[in-house]
Amino acid sequence: MNNKEQILVDLKEKLKTIPKKPGCYQYKDKDGTIIYVGKAKNLYNRMHSYFVGSHDAKTTKLVSQICDFEYIITSSEIEAFILEINLIKKYTPKYNIMLTDDKTYPYICITKEKHPRLIYAREIKKNIGKVYGPYPNAKAAKEIVELLNRLYPLRKCRNIPKKECLYYHIHQCLAPCINNVDLHLYDNICDKITTILKGNVKDEIKRLNILMEESSNKLDFEKAIEYRNLIHDLNIIGEKQKMEGYLLDTDVFGYYATNEYVSIQVFHLRDGKMIERNGFLYDNYDNEKDLFQEFIVQFYLVNHNPFPKNILISEGNEEELTRALNHKIMIPKIGKNLELIKLVCDNAKQKIDELIRKQEIEYQKTTGASDYLASLLGLKSIHHIEAFDNSNMLGMDAVSAMVRFSDGKPNRKMYRKYKIKTVVGANEAATMYEVVQRRYKDGNNLPDLIIMDGGAIQVNSCLKALEEIKQFIPVLGLIKNDKHQTESLLFDNKIIPLDKKSYAFKLLEQIQEEVHRYAITYFRNQHSKSTFLSSLDKIKGIGKVKKAQILKLLKEDNFKEEIKKLKLNDEQIKQILELLNL
Repeated sequence: MNNKEQILVDLKEKLKTIPKKPGCYQYKDKDGTIIYVGKAKNLYNRMHSYFVGSHDAKTTKLVSQICDFEYIITSSEIEAFILEINLIKKYTPKYNIMLTDDKTYPYICITKEKHPRLIYAREIKKNIGKVYGPYPNAKAAKEIVELLNRLYPLRKCRNIPKKECLYYHIHQCLAPCINNVDLHLYDNICDKITTILKGNVKDEIKRLNILMEESSNKLDFEKAIEYRNLIHDLNIIGEKQKMEGYLLDTDVFGYYATNEYVSIQVFHLRDGKMIERNGFLYDNYDNEKDLFQEFIVQFYLVNHNPFPKNILISEGNEEELTRALNHKIMIPKIGKNLELIKLVCDNAKQKIDELIRKQEIEYQKTTGASDYLASLLGLKSIHHIEAFDNSNMLGMDAVSAMVRFSDGKPNRKMYRKYKIKTVVGANEAATMYEVVQRRYKDGNNLPDLIIMDGGAIQVNSCLKALEEIKQFIPVLGLIKNDKHQTESLLFDNKIIPLDKKSYAFKLLEQIQEEVHRYAITYFRNQHSKSTFLSSLDKIKGIGKVKKAQILKLLKEDNFKEEIKKLKLNDEQIKQILELLNL
Protein backbone atom coordinates (compact mmCIF):
# COMPACT_ATOMS: atom_id res chain seq x y z
CA MET A 1 0.00 0.00 0.00
CA ASN A 2 1.57 3.32 -1.08
CA ASN A 3 1.41 6.57 0.89
CA LYS A 4 -1.55 7.97 -1.05
CA GLU A 5 -3.61 4.83 -0.50
CA GLN A 6 -2.77 4.87 3.22
CA ILE A 7 -3.92 8.49 3.51
CA LEU A 8 -7.25 7.58 1.88
CA VAL A 9 -7.68 4.66 4.30
CA ASP A 10 -6.94 6.94 7.27
CA LEU A 11 -9.38 9.58 6.00
CA LYS A 12 -12.17 7.04 5.64
CA GLU A 13 -11.55 5.84 9.19
CA LYS A 14 -11.64 9.43 10.48
CA LEU A 15 -14.85 10.13 8.53
CA LYS A 16 -16.61 7.59 10.75
CA THR A 17 -16.19 9.97 13.71
CA ILE A 18 -18.09 12.91 12.14
CA PRO A 19 -21.43 13.86 13.77
CA LYS A 20 -24.67 14.28 11.83
CA LYS A 21 -24.95 17.97 12.80
CA PRO A 22 -24.70 21.32 11.00
CA GLY A 23 -21.32 22.99 10.84
CA CYS A 24 -18.26 23.96 8.83
CA TYR A 25 -15.42 21.73 7.64
CA GLN A 26 -11.88 22.53 6.54
CA TYR A 27 -9.87 20.25 4.24
CA LYS A 28 -6.06 20.29 4.53
CA ASP A 29 -3.25 19.23 2.21
CA LYS A 30 -0.06 17.29 3.06
CA ASP A 31 1.51 20.44 4.56
CA GLY A 32 -1.45 21.09 6.86
CA THR A 33 -2.58 24.09 4.81
CA ILE A 34 -6.34 24.64 4.63
CA ILE A 35 -7.28 24.29 0.95
CA TYR A 36 -11.08 24.33 1.19
CA VAL A 37 -13.75 25.49 3.65
CA GLY A 38 -17.34 24.30 3.32
CA LYS A 39 -20.61 24.27 5.27
CA ALA A 40 -23.23 21.59 5.72
CA LYS A 41 -26.61 20.96 7.28
CA ASN A 42 -25.36 17.44 7.99
CA LEU A 43 -21.55 17.25 8.31
CA TYR A 44 -21.48 13.44 8.15
CA ASN A 45 -23.41 13.17 4.87
CA ARG A 46 -21.72 16.12 3.18
CA MET A 47 -18.14 15.15 4.00
CA HIS A 48 -18.71 11.51 3.06
CA SER A 49 -20.02 12.60 -0.34
CA TYR A 50 -16.54 13.79 -1.39
CA PHE A 51 -15.12 10.28 -1.16
CA VAL A 52 -17.81 8.31 -3.00
CA GLY A 53 -19.04 8.41 -6.60
CA SER A 54 -17.74 10.56 -9.46
CA HIS A 55 -17.17 14.33 -9.42
CA ASP A 56 -16.36 17.19 -11.76
CA ALA A 57 -12.72 18.02 -12.54
CA LYS A 58 -12.38 20.68 -9.82
CA THR A 59 -13.77 18.47 -7.05
CA THR A 60 -11.69 15.50 -8.22
CA LYS A 61 -8.55 17.63 -8.03
CA LEU A 62 -9.53 18.92 -4.58
CA VAL A 63 -10.16 15.40 -3.23
CA SER A 64 -6.81 14.20 -4.58
CA GLN A 65 -5.04 16.77 -2.39
CA ILE A 66 -6.97 16.17 0.85
CA CYS A 67 -4.76 14.62 3.53
CA ASP A 68 -6.64 15.67 6.68
CA PHE A 69 -9.65 17.66 7.84
CA GLU A 70 -11.22 19.48 10.78
CA TYR A 71 -14.77 20.59 11.48
CA ILE A 72 -16.73 22.92 13.78
CA ILE A 73 -20.34 22.12 14.70
CA THR A 74 -22.88 24.97 14.85
CA SER A 75 -26.43 25.37 16.13
CA SER A 76 -27.94 25.83 12.69
CA GLU A 77 -27.21 25.89 8.99
CA ILE A 78 -27.38 29.71 9.04
CA GLU A 79 -24.64 29.85 11.67
CA ALA A 80 -22.61 27.43 9.56
CA PHE A 81 -22.99 29.77 6.58
CA ILE A 82 -21.78 32.81 8.57
CA LEU A 83 -18.88 30.84 10.01
CA GLU A 84 -17.93 29.59 6.55
CA ILE A 85 -17.63 33.17 5.26
CA ASN A 86 -15.43 34.20 8.19
CA LEU A 87 -13.17 31.14 7.87
CA ILE A 88 -12.74 31.78 4.16
CA LYS A 89 -11.80 35.39 4.87
CA LYS A 90 -9.32 34.22 7.51
CA TYR A 91 -7.57 31.40 5.59
CA THR A 92 -8.23 32.29 1.91
CA PRO A 93 -8.19 28.62 0.79
CA LYS A 94 -7.18 28.22 -2.84
CA TYR A 95 -10.38 26.35 -3.73
CA ASN A 96 -12.51 29.13 -2.18
CA ILE A 97 -10.48 32.03 -3.54
CA MET A 98 -13.27 33.28 -5.82
CA LEU A 99 -15.52 33.84 -2.80
CA THR A 100 -13.16 36.24 -1.03
CA ASP A 101 -12.83 39.98 -1.36
CA ASP A 102 -10.25 40.67 1.37
CA LYS A 103 -7.37 38.45 2.38
CA THR A 104 -7.76 39.28 6.06
CA TYR A 105 -9.88 41.52 8.22
CA PRO A 106 -8.47 45.04 8.54
CA TYR A 107 -7.75 46.75 11.85
CA ILE A 108 -7.39 50.37 12.95
CA CYS A 109 -4.41 51.11 15.20
CA ILE A 110 -3.21 54.00 17.32
CA THR A 111 0.51 53.29 17.35
CA LYS A 112 2.50 53.10 20.56
CA GLU A 113 5.09 55.70 19.55
CA LYS A 114 6.32 58.92 21.15
CA HIS A 115 4.46 60.76 18.39
CA PRO A 116 1.60 58.33 17.60
CA ARG A 117 -0.05 57.69 14.25
CA LEU A 118 -3.53 56.46 13.33
CA ILE A 119 -3.17 53.72 10.71
CA TYR A 120 -5.14 51.11 8.75
CA ALA A 121 -3.45 47.68 8.95
CA ARG A 122 -3.95 44.14 7.70
CA GLU A 123 -1.32 42.55 9.94
CA ILE A 124 -0.98 43.39 13.61
CA LYS A 125 2.50 43.23 15.12
CA LYS A 126 3.14 42.68 18.80
CA ASN A 127 3.06 45.87 20.93
CA ILE A 128 2.05 48.00 17.96
CA GLY A 129 -0.31 49.97 20.19
CA LYS A 130 -4.08 50.15 20.68
CA VAL A 131 -5.88 47.96 18.16
CA TYR A 132 -9.53 48.26 17.12
CA GLY A 133 -11.40 45.76 14.99
CA PRO A 134 -11.36 43.60 13.03
CA TYR A 135 -13.68 45.41 10.62
CA PRO A 136 -15.65 43.19 8.18
CA ASN A 137 -16.08 46.18 5.84
CA ALA A 138 -12.62 47.17 4.62
CA LYS A 139 -13.89 50.27 2.79
CA ALA A 140 -15.59 51.58 5.91
CA ALA A 141 -12.40 51.03 7.95
CA LYS A 142 -10.34 53.05 5.45
CA GLU A 143 -12.90 55.86 5.48
CA ILE A 144 -12.81 55.99 9.28
CA VAL A 145 -9.00 56.31 9.28
CA GLU A 146 -9.07 59.04 6.60
CA LEU A 147 -11.75 61.03 8.44
CA LEU A 148 -10.11 60.81 11.86
CA ASN A 149 -6.76 61.82 10.35
CA ARG A 150 -8.47 64.91 8.95
CA LEU A 151 -10.10 65.67 12.30
CA TYR A 152 -7.11 65.12 14.56
CA PRO A 153 -3.53 66.31 13.90
CA LEU A 154 -1.59 63.12 14.64
CA ARG A 155 1.64 62.37 12.81
CA LYS A 156 1.09 61.11 9.25
CA CYS A 157 4.66 60.33 8.13
CA ARG A 158 6.03 56.81 8.77
CA ASN A 159 9.43 58.33 9.66
CA ILE A 160 9.81 61.82 11.09
CA PRO A 161 11.25 64.04 8.34
CA LYS A 162 13.75 66.88 8.77
CA LYS A 163 11.21 69.57 7.90
CA GLU A 164 7.46 70.09 7.96
CA CYS A 165 5.26 68.60 5.25
CA LEU A 166 1.94 69.55 3.65
CA TYR A 167 -0.13 68.07 6.51
CA TYR A 168 1.26 70.71 8.90
CA HIS A 169 0.21 73.54 6.60
CA ILE A 170 -3.35 72.21 6.26
CA HIS A 171 -3.57 71.79 10.07
CA GLN A 172 -3.66 68.00 10.05
CA CYS A 173 -0.35 67.42 11.84
CA LEU A 174 1.36 68.99 14.89
CA ALA A 175 4.72 68.68 13.09
CA PRO A 176 6.95 67.02 15.72
CA CYS A 177 9.70 67.32 13.12
CA ILE A 178 10.02 71.07 13.87
CA ASN A 179 7.95 71.58 17.08
CA ASN A 180 8.37 70.39 20.65
CA VAL A 181 4.88 68.86 21.04
CA ASP A 182 3.39 68.44 24.52
CA LEU A 183 2.84 64.65 24.86
CA HIS A 184 -0.29 65.24 27.00
CA LEU A 185 -1.86 66.79 23.93
CA TYR A 186 -1.41 63.46 22.14
CA ASP A 187 -3.11 61.68 25.06
CA ASN A 188 -6.17 63.93 24.73
CA ILE A 189 -6.35 63.40 20.96
CA CYS A 190 -6.01 59.59 21.32
CA ASP A 191 -8.79 59.54 23.95
CA LYS A 192 -11.16 61.34 21.55
CA ILE A 193 -10.27 58.97 18.71
CA THR A 194 -10.83 55.98 21.01
CA THR A 195 -14.28 57.28 21.90
CA ILE A 196 -15.26 57.45 18.24
CA LEU A 197 -13.80 54.03 17.44
CA LYS A 198 -15.94 52.60 20.23
CA GLY A 199 -18.99 53.87 18.38
CA ASN A 200 -19.75 57.14 20.19
CA VAL A 201 -19.87 59.86 17.51
CA LYS A 202 -22.52 62.08 19.09
CA ASP A 203 -20.15 64.20 21.20
CA GLU A 204 -17.84 64.86 18.28
CA ILE A 205 -20.76 65.82 16.05
CA LYS A 206 -21.95 68.29 18.69
CA ARG A 207 -18.46 69.85 18.85
CA LEU A 208 -18.26 70.12 15.07
CA ASN A 209 -21.72 71.71 14.90
CA ILE A 210 -20.57 74.43 17.29
CA LEU A 211 -17.43 75.04 15.23
CA MET A 212 -19.48 75.13 12.04
CA GLU A 213 -21.82 77.79 13.45
CA GLU A 214 -18.88 79.84 14.71
CA SER A 215 -17.21 79.74 11.31
CA SER A 216 -20.47 80.68 9.62
CA ASN A 217 -20.97 83.64 11.97
CA LYS A 218 -17.43 84.79 11.15
CA LEU A 219 -18.33 84.51 7.44
CA ASP A 220 -15.63 81.85 7.07
CA PHE A 221 -17.88 79.81 4.81
CA GLU A 222 -15.07 77.66 3.44
CA LYS A 223 -14.26 76.45 6.95
CA ALA A 224 -17.96 75.99 7.74
CA ILE A 225 -18.38 73.78 4.66
CA GLU A 226 -15.39 71.70 5.78
CA TYR A 227 -17.00 71.16 9.21
CA ARG A 228 -20.29 70.31 7.55
CA ASN A 229 -18.63 67.65 5.43
CA LEU A 230 -16.92 66.18 8.49
CA ILE A 231 -20.27 66.00 10.31
CA HIS A 232 -21.75 64.23 7.28
CA ASP A 233 -18.89 61.70 7.24
CA LEU A 234 -19.26 61.02 10.96
CA ASN A 235 -22.99 60.39 10.55
CA ILE A 236 -22.21 57.90 7.76
CA ILE A 237 -19.66 56.15 9.99
CA GLY A 238 -22.20 55.89 12.78
CA GLU A 239 -24.76 54.40 10.41
CA LYS A 240 -22.24 51.95 8.93
CA GLN A 241 -21.32 50.71 12.36
CA LYS A 242 -24.97 50.06 13.09
CA MET A 243 -25.49 48.37 9.71
CA GLU A 244 -22.49 46.11 10.33
CA GLY A 245 -24.26 44.81 13.45
CA TYR A 246 -21.62 46.22 15.81
CA LEU A 247 -21.33 44.22 19.04
CA LEU A 248 -18.74 44.14 21.79
CA ASP A 249 -15.76 41.86 21.14
CA THR A 250 -16.17 38.67 23.15
CA ASP A 251 -14.26 35.47 24.00
CA VAL A 252 -16.42 32.51 25.04
CA PHE A 253 -14.94 29.62 27.06
CA GLY A 254 -16.56 26.24 27.71
CA TYR A 255 -15.44 22.72 28.55
CA TYR A 256 -16.56 19.11 28.78
CA ALA A 257 -14.92 16.44 30.93
CA THR A 258 -14.87 12.67 31.27
CA ASN A 259 -12.89 10.58 33.75
CA GLU A 260 -9.99 10.53 31.28
CA TYR A 261 -10.06 13.84 29.39
CA VAL A 262 -10.92 17.53 29.60
CA SER A 263 -11.83 19.28 26.35
CA ILE A 264 -11.76 23.11 26.35
CA GLN A 265 -13.09 25.26 23.52
CA VAL A 266 -12.71 29.00 22.95
CA PHE A 267 -14.84 30.97 20.49
CA HIS A 268 -13.67 34.44 19.47
CA LEU A 269 -16.41 36.85 18.40
CA ARG A 270 -15.47 40.09 16.73
CA ASP A 271 -17.98 42.60 15.43
CA GLY A 272 -20.77 40.17 16.24
CA LYS A 273 -19.33 37.31 14.17
CA MET A 274 -17.33 34.24 15.16
CA ILE A 275 -14.01 34.53 13.34
CA GLU A 276 -11.90 31.97 15.21
CA ARG A 277 -12.26 28.77 17.23
CA ASN A 278 -9.53 27.16 19.35
CA GLY A 279 -9.74 23.69 20.86
CA PHE A 280 -7.55 22.11 23.53
CA LEU A 281 -7.55 18.55 24.92
CA TYR A 282 -5.94 17.52 28.22
CA ASP A 283 -5.64 14.38 30.32
CA ASN A 284 -7.95 14.65 33.34
CA TYR A 285 -5.48 14.14 36.15
CA ASP A 286 -7.20 16.23 38.81
CA ASN A 287 -10.17 18.58 39.21
CA GLU A 288 -11.47 19.60 35.78
CA LYS A 289 -12.99 22.85 37.14
CA ASP A 290 -9.61 23.95 38.50
CA LEU A 291 -7.94 23.00 35.22
CA PHE A 292 -10.53 25.05 33.31
CA GLN A 293 -9.87 28.16 35.42
CA GLU A 294 -6.09 27.75 35.22
CA PHE A 295 -6.39 27.45 31.45
CA ILE A 296 -8.28 30.76 31.17
CA VAL A 297 -5.67 32.59 33.29
CA GLN A 298 -2.78 31.15 31.26
CA PHE A 299 -4.59 31.93 28.00
CA TYR A 300 -4.29 35.66 28.71
CA LEU A 301 -1.42 36.12 31.17
CA VAL A 302 1.02 33.48 29.89
CA ASN A 303 0.17 33.27 26.18
CA HIS A 304 -0.51 37.02 26.01
CA ASN A 305 -3.74 36.78 24.02
CA PRO A 306 -5.39 40.23 23.81
CA PHE A 307 -8.32 40.91 26.15
CA PRO A 308 -11.67 41.47 24.41
CA LYS A 309 -14.38 43.65 25.93
CA ASN A 310 -16.30 40.63 27.29
CA ILE A 311 -15.15 37.24 28.56
CA LEU A 312 -17.90 34.65 29.00
CA ILE A 313 -17.30 31.31 30.74
CA SER A 314 -19.51 28.26 31.25
CA GLU A 315 -18.74 27.95 34.97
CA GLY A 316 -16.15 28.84 37.59
CA ASN A 317 -15.39 31.46 40.24
CA GLU A 318 -16.19 34.82 38.62
CA GLU A 319 -14.67 36.92 41.40
CA GLU A 320 -11.48 34.87 41.57
CA LEU A 321 -10.91 35.00 37.81
CA THR A 322 -11.81 38.69 37.59
CA ARG A 323 -9.25 39.44 40.30
CA ALA A 324 -6.56 37.24 38.71
CA LEU A 325 -6.98 38.76 35.24
CA ASN A 326 -7.95 42.25 36.35
CA HIS A 327 -10.74 41.96 33.81
CA LYS A 328 -14.46 41.34 34.24
CA ILE A 329 -15.54 37.70 33.84
CA MET A 330 -19.20 36.71 33.38
CA ILE A 331 -21.19 33.47 33.56
CA PRO A 332 -24.35 33.92 31.42
CA LYS A 333 -27.62 32.69 32.88
CA ILE A 334 -30.10 33.61 30.15
CA GLY A 335 -30.40 34.81 26.56
CA LYS A 336 -28.06 34.63 23.59
CA ASN A 337 -24.93 34.55 25.72
CA LEU A 338 -26.15 31.36 27.41
CA GLU A 339 -26.84 29.86 23.97
CA LEU A 340 -23.25 30.67 23.00
CA ILE A 341 -21.96 28.91 26.10
CA LYS A 342 -24.02 25.82 25.31
CA LEU A 343 -22.66 25.78 21.74
CA VAL A 344 -19.05 26.05 22.93
CA CYS A 345 -19.57 23.22 25.43
CA ASP A 346 -21.25 21.14 22.71
CA ASN A 347 -18.12 21.53 20.55
CA ALA A 348 -15.95 20.57 23.55
CA LYS A 349 -18.02 17.41 24.09
CA GLN A 350 -17.82 16.59 20.38
CA LYS A 351 -14.01 16.69 20.52
CA ILE A 352 -13.96 14.10 23.31
CA ASP A 353 -16.55 11.96 21.52
CA GLU A 354 -14.36 12.11 18.41
CA LEU A 355 -11.27 11.09 20.40
CA ILE A 356 -13.10 8.15 22.01
CA ARG A 357 -14.35 6.96 18.61
CA LYS A 358 -10.82 7.23 17.23
CA GLN A 359 -9.52 5.18 20.14
CA GLU A 360 -12.20 2.57 19.57
CA ILE A 361 -11.26 2.35 15.88
CA GLU A 362 -7.55 2.17 16.77
CA TYR A 363 -8.32 -0.64 19.25
CA GLN A 364 -10.24 -2.59 16.59
CA LYS A 365 -7.34 -2.16 14.15
CA THR A 366 -4.69 -3.38 16.64
CA THR A 367 -5.51 -5.24 19.88
CA GLY A 368 -9.07 -5.96 18.79
CA ALA A 369 -7.84 -7.47 15.51
CA SER A 370 -5.34 -9.65 17.41
CA ASP A 371 -8.06 -10.83 19.82
CA TYR A 372 -10.40 -11.66 16.92
CA LEU A 373 -7.65 -13.61 15.16
CA ALA A 374 -6.97 -15.56 18.37
CA SER A 375 -10.64 -16.53 18.69
CA LEU A 376 -10.75 -17.52 15.00
CA LEU A 377 -7.73 -19.82 15.42
CA GLY A 378 -8.90 -21.18 18.76
CA LEU A 379 -5.95 -19.68 20.68
CA LYS A 380 -6.20 -18.24 24.18
CA SER A 381 -4.63 -14.89 23.21
CA ILE A 382 -2.25 -13.31 20.70
CA HIS A 383 -0.10 -10.47 21.97
CA HIS A 384 3.05 -10.97 19.88
CA ILE A 385 3.13 -12.00 16.20
CA GLU A 386 6.30 -12.63 14.19
CA ALA A 387 6.50 -12.95 10.41
CA PHE A 388 9.34 -13.90 8.04
CA ASP A 389 10.17 -13.11 4.42
CA ASN A 390 13.08 -14.13 2.18
CA SER A 391 14.77 -12.23 -0.62
CA ASN A 392 17.44 -13.19 -3.17
CA MET A 393 18.54 -12.57 -6.74
CA LEU A 394 18.37 -15.70 -8.86
CA GLY A 395 19.26 -17.70 -5.76
CA MET A 396 22.29 -15.54 -4.94
CA ASP A 397 22.90 -13.19 -1.99
CA ALA A 398 19.95 -14.72 -0.12
CA VAL A 399 18.77 -12.94 3.02
CA SER A 400 15.77 -13.19 5.34
CA ALA A 401 14.03 -10.76 7.65
CA MET A 402 11.67 -11.01 10.60
CA VAL A 403 9.28 -8.40 12.02
CA ARG A 404 7.32 -8.46 15.26
CA PHE A 405 3.93 -6.89 15.95
CA SER A 406 2.92 -6.48 19.61
CA ASP A 407 -0.80 -5.94 20.31
CA GLY A 408 -1.31 -5.11 16.64
CA LYS A 409 1.47 -2.52 16.35
CA PRO A 410 5.00 -2.78 14.91
CA ASN A 411 7.65 -3.50 17.56
CA ARG A 412 10.73 -2.37 15.63
CA LYS A 413 13.17 -3.08 18.45
CA MET A 414 12.47 -6.79 17.88
CA TYR A 415 13.01 -6.76 14.09
CA ARG A 416 15.78 -9.15 12.94
CA LYS A 417 17.90 -9.64 9.78
CA TYR A 418 19.55 -12.87 8.63
CA LYS A 419 22.20 -13.68 6.03
CA ILE A 420 21.51 -17.18 4.75
CA LYS A 421 24.47 -19.49 5.54
CA THR A 422 23.53 -23.09 4.70
CA VAL A 423 21.29 -22.84 1.63
CA VAL A 424 22.62 -22.73 -1.93
CA GLY A 425 20.29 -21.43 -4.65
CA ALA A 426 16.64 -20.41 -4.39
CA ASN A 427 15.03 -22.77 -1.90
CA GLU A 428 12.25 -21.15 0.12
CA ALA A 429 11.58 -24.15 2.37
CA ALA A 430 15.26 -24.72 3.26
CA THR A 431 15.83 -20.99 3.81
CA MET A 432 12.85 -20.79 6.14
CA TYR A 433 14.01 -23.87 8.03
CA GLU A 434 17.43 -22.31 8.68
CA VAL A 435 16.10 -18.93 9.78
CA VAL A 436 13.40 -20.34 12.10
CA GLN A 437 15.95 -22.54 13.89
CA ARG A 438 18.36 -19.62 14.29
CA ARG A 439 15.62 -17.36 15.63
CA TYR A 440 14.04 -19.69 18.21
CA LYS A 441 16.78 -22.11 19.32
CA ASP A 442 17.60 -20.10 22.48
CA GLY A 443 13.91 -19.84 23.48
CA ASN A 444 14.06 -16.08 24.23
CA ASN A 445 11.15 -13.67 23.66
CA LEU A 446 8.95 -16.24 21.96
CA PRO A 447 5.89 -14.94 20.07
CA ASP A 448 2.31 -16.20 20.44
CA LEU A 449 2.01 -16.79 16.68
CA ILE A 450 4.34 -17.17 13.67
CA ILE A 451 3.13 -16.13 10.21
CA MET A 452 4.45 -17.76 7.04
CA ASP A 453 3.83 -15.73 3.88
CA GLY A 454 2.79 -18.82 1.94
CA GLY A 455 0.96 -22.15 2.07
CA ALA A 456 1.72 -25.71 3.25
CA ILE A 457 5.39 -25.86 2.11
CA GLN A 458 6.47 -22.88 4.21
CA VAL A 459 4.25 -23.83 7.17
CA ASN A 460 5.52 -27.42 7.27
CA SER A 461 9.14 -26.27 6.98
CA CYS A 462 8.63 -23.92 9.90
CA LEU A 463 6.89 -26.59 12.04
CA LYS A 464 9.68 -29.09 11.32
CA ALA A 465 12.34 -26.59 12.41
CA LEU A 466 10.43 -25.78 15.62
CA GLU A 467 9.91 -29.44 16.44
CA GLU A 468 13.62 -30.24 16.15
CA ILE A 469 14.56 -27.47 18.62
CA LYS A 470 11.58 -28.39 20.84
CA GLN A 471 9.80 -25.05 20.57
CA PHE A 472 6.06 -25.34 20.08
CA ILE A 473 4.63 -22.11 18.66
CA PRO A 474 1.46 -21.93 16.54
CA VAL A 475 2.20 -21.31 12.83
CA LEU A 476 -0.25 -19.59 10.46
CA GLY A 477 0.07 -19.77 6.67
CA LEU A 478 -1.33 -17.17 4.27
CA ILE A 479 -2.70 -18.83 1.13
CA LYS A 480 -2.49 -16.68 -2.02
CA ASN A 481 -4.64 -16.63 -5.14
CA ASP A 482 -3.42 -16.32 -8.76
CA LYS A 483 -2.90 -12.57 -8.27
CA HIS A 484 -0.62 -13.19 -5.27
CA GLN A 485 -3.25 -11.80 -2.91
CA THR A 486 -4.08 -13.44 0.43
CA GLU A 487 -7.28 -15.41 0.02
CA SER A 488 -7.55 -17.65 3.13
CA LEU A 489 -5.64 -18.94 6.16
CA LEU A 490 -3.93 -22.28 6.73
CA PHE A 491 -3.82 -23.31 10.37
CA ASP A 492 -3.56 -26.72 12.00
CA ASN A 493 -4.00 -28.38 8.56
CA LYS A 494 -7.29 -26.54 8.04
CA ILE A 495 -8.19 -23.84 5.54
CA ILE A 496 -9.99 -20.99 7.32
CA PRO A 497 -11.83 -18.26 5.38
CA LEU A 498 -11.42 -14.67 6.59
CA ASP A 499 -13.57 -11.63 5.77
CA LYS A 500 -11.39 -9.28 3.72
CA LYS A 501 -13.18 -6.28 5.22
CA SER A 502 -12.35 -7.31 8.79
CA TYR A 503 -9.69 -5.54 10.85
CA ALA A 504 -7.98 -8.91 11.39
CA PHE A 505 -7.47 -9.29 7.63
CA LYS A 506 -6.16 -5.73 7.40
CA LEU A 507 -3.72 -6.44 10.24
CA LEU A 508 -2.39 -9.52 8.41
CA GLU A 509 -2.01 -7.44 5.24
CA GLN A 510 -0.07 -4.80 7.17
CA ILE A 511 2.25 -7.44 8.64
CA GLN A 512 2.81 -8.93 5.16
CA GLU A 513 3.67 -5.56 3.65
CA GLU A 514 5.97 -4.62 6.53
CA VAL A 515 8.02 -7.82 6.53
CA HIS A 516 8.30 -7.75 2.72
CA ARG A 517 9.47 -4.11 2.84
CA TYR A 518 12.00 -4.89 5.57
CA ALA A 519 13.40 -7.92 3.71
CA ILE A 520 13.69 -6.11 0.39
CA THR A 521 15.39 -3.11 2.01
CA TYR A 522 17.91 -5.39 3.72
CA PHE A 523 18.56 -7.29 0.49
CA ARG A 524 19.20 -4.11 -1.49
CA ASN A 525 21.62 -2.87 1.15
CA GLN A 526 23.52 -6.18 1.06
CA HIS A 527 23.56 -6.70 -2.67
CA SER A 528 26.49 -4.94 -4.32
CA LYS A 529 25.96 -2.48 -7.14
CA SER A 530 28.49 -4.25 -9.31
CA THR A 531 26.58 -7.56 -9.13
CA PHE A 532 23.34 -5.83 -9.99
CA LEU A 533 24.98 -3.88 -12.81
CA SER A 534 26.36 -7.06 -14.39
CA SER A 535 22.85 -8.52 -14.32
CA LEU A 536 21.41 -5.37 -15.88
CA ASP A 537 23.96 -5.67 -18.72
CA LYS A 538 22.16 -8.83 -19.84
CA ILE A 539 18.89 -6.96 -20.36
CA LYS A 540 18.64 -5.71 -23.93
CA GLY A 541 18.20 -1.97 -24.45
CA ILE A 542 19.39 -0.74 -21.02
CA GLY A 543 22.36 1.58 -21.33
CA LYS A 544 24.56 3.60 -18.98
CA VAL A 545 22.01 6.36 -18.27
CA LYS A 546 19.17 3.95 -17.53
CA LYS A 547 21.44 1.90 -15.21
CA ALA A 548 22.20 5.01 -13.17
CA GLN A 549 18.50 5.86 -12.92
CA ILE A 550 17.61 2.32 -11.84
CA LEU A 551 20.37 2.23 -9.20
CA LYS A 552 19.13 5.55 -7.79
CA LEU A 553 15.66 4.04 -7.34
CA LEU A 554 16.96 1.02 -5.40
CA LYS A 555 16.77 2.95 -2.13
CA GLU A 556 13.07 3.71 -2.64
CA ASP A 557 10.56 1.60 -0.68
CA ASN A 558 8.11 1.84 -3.56
CA PHE A 559 10.68 0.74 -6.19
CA LYS A 560 8.05 -1.34 -8.01
CA GLU A 561 5.95 1.76 -8.71
CA GLU A 562 8.84 4.15 -9.36
CA ILE A 563 10.52 1.89 -11.95
CA LYS A 564 7.40 2.14 -14.10
CA LYS A 565 7.97 5.91 -14.44
CA LEU A 566 11.19 5.33 -16.37
CA LYS A 567 10.96 4.99 -20.16
CA LEU A 568 11.27 1.19 -20.19
CA ASN A 569 9.17 -1.39 -22.00
CA ASP A 570 7.14 -4.04 -20.19
CA GLU A 571 9.68 -6.81 -20.83
CA GLN A 572 12.56 -4.74 -19.43
CA ILE A 573 10.57 -3.90 -16.29
CA LYS A 574 9.62 -7.56 -15.87
CA GLN A 575 13.27 -8.70 -16.03
CA ILE A 576 14.40 -6.03 -13.55
CA LEU A 577 11.71 -7.00 -11.05
CA GLU A 578 12.67 -10.68 -11.44
CA LEU A 579 16.28 -9.79 -10.63
CA LEU A 580 15.10 -8.19 -7.40
CA ASN A 581 12.64 -10.98 -6.61
CA LEU A 582 9.72 -8.52 -6.77
